[in-house]
Amino acid sequence: MAKRKSPKKGGGDADQLMRDLAQRMETCPDVESLNDQVIVPFMAALETVCGARGYVMNIYGETSNLVFTGDEADAEAVYTLVEGYLDDAGAA
Repeated sequence: MAKRKSPKKGGGDADQLMRDLAQRMETCPDVESLNDQVIVPFMAALETVCGARGYVMNIYGETSNLVFTGDEADAEAVYTLVEGYLDDAGAA
């Protein structure tokens, strides 16, 4: 999959945001604090902005995926699919 490059305008801001987030993540001594101090606030911001615009997001990365669904039932279905896949992949 080809990576999208940041547009020239604002590209530096995106790079700075990435560095700021990485720095904040590095200060977290464990996964629980990483979740509480970085991941949950970031996801809440995504949900707020995307929800206000009616977006449903599926972001695929090279080493991770992020899915934003419209409601709790969808979120549970995605969770079940991912867990089933991981269980099957681990058994192989």
